[in-house]
Amino acid sequence: MRDRDVDICSSTSGGSWRSGGARNSVEATHKRPEPYQRSPRTNRHLRPDAEKDDPMTLTETSTVIDPGHFRTVLGHFPTGVVAITSTDSAGLPVGMAVGSFASVSLDPALVAFLPDKSSSTFPKIRESGRFCVNVLGAGQQDICRSLALKGSDKFASIDWTPTQHGNPRIHDSIAWIDCVIDTIHEAGDHFLVIGRVASLEVDDATSPLIFFQGGYGCFSSTSLTAPGEADLLRPLSIVDQARPEMEAVARELGVECCASVAIRDQLVLVGSSMASTLPTSPHIRLGQRMPFVPPLALPLVAWAEGREFDKWIGRGGQSLDRDLLMQATSRVRNRGWSLVLRSEAQVQFEGAVARLPLTGATGDLAGDVTAAARALSLEGYEPAEIDPNATYDVRIISAPIFGADAQPELLLSLYQLPSQLSGAEVERYRDRLLTAADTVTAKLGGSKPPTA
Repeated sequence: MRDRDVDICSSTSGGSWRSGGARNSVEATHKRPEPYQRSPRTNRHLRPDAEKDDPMTLTETSTVIDPGHFRTVLGHFPTGVVAITSTDSAGLPVGMAVGSFASVSLDPALVAFLPDKSSSTFPKIRESGRFCVNVLGAGQQDICRSLALKGSDKFASIDWTPTQHGNPRIHDSIAWIDCVIDTIHEAGDHFLVIGRVASLEVDDATSPLIFFQGGYGCFSSTSLTAPGEADLLRPLSIVDQARPEMEAVARELGVECCASVAIRDQLVLVGSSMASTLPTSPHIRLGQRMPFVPPLALPLVAWAEGREFDKWIGRGGQSLDRDLLMQATSRVRNRGWSLVLRSEAQVQFEGAVARLPLTGATGDLAGDVTAAARALSLEGYEPAEIDPNATYDVRIISAPIFGADAQPELLLSLYQLPSQLSGAEVERYRDRLLTAADTVTAKLGGSKPPTA
């Protein structure tokens, strides 16, 4: 179960980013009418109950902004991630991860953070009257996931030592700031907590953990991981172990390397690494869920048997030929990898997914995705042969990561490949991806099934 103690605002878009890149800008060349007249057009991001003569007056703005749009816009602002720690009345460690930490004053030295009012941890921090800010490094995403767990010992897997004030100082954090609560103010659905700094230090001057457009990452890396949800904790732990290989593949091949997982009847993108040379944005947003229907992500179900496989086939559209689908599945099972060539149906499906928000999708948008999924055919999926001298417009190359039970745990996929690859080049990309998948499988202590 997920707690409200990972209080990091998630936008409806996600993906990798690159530091140092300039964005295009457009300057307005038209002049403002004299005298200035407010445009009569309705702001489409206001809630229906906000349609008034002047909907954007100062007193109304804070109550009429659509929450989803608010998160989307603010998701384009990268935030650092810190763990706020303290101890409860029994002396046990408590903590929460937030993306709202800020410096307030130099003289006196004051800092602040904004916990959600629904947090179950903040009342314990408030009662203690003190806290420690632990600035998390890029490799400490697991700390956020541990602090997100509810009803368990959040610090069971976290190494820490007490500060002078008794607050947990998490090992390997970049820096820590020990504080005493000064004042607490109400701020909408959050509290604004001001802390007086008692002591502070830098322990490890490495790249910090950053949250941006729905994913975790860092300044120097082009990798992001989807925020933790209860059903994604296991896949995300695998992504943590797969990340070095994903980054290496993306860098060496000049592509995007994604990780996805099947959760019941959904396919979820949980990790992404992009080559710094790619001029475009990530292929699919991190955390995006879409229908897991045939023939999508075939390697995740190729080794399934009986009822599970039949349920997956049953989600497909009427245009799918069951015999051809079985042949494609057998091909993936025997080869241990998957190849998808470009088709119009695939492009339309991806477009429908791109228009779907991460949360709060309307019925129309969800219906568009379902319709596009059911319109998929086997065109371009799992060609029987790869001619080294022919050219191919490749959409996706995928390979599974296997667990100890020889079943797929995660699917690594290459996106944004160059157009018109020769068959020999396709095989080169495939072989590099297979090497990465095998490396991660071995790291997990997994094993490949005999047919892979």
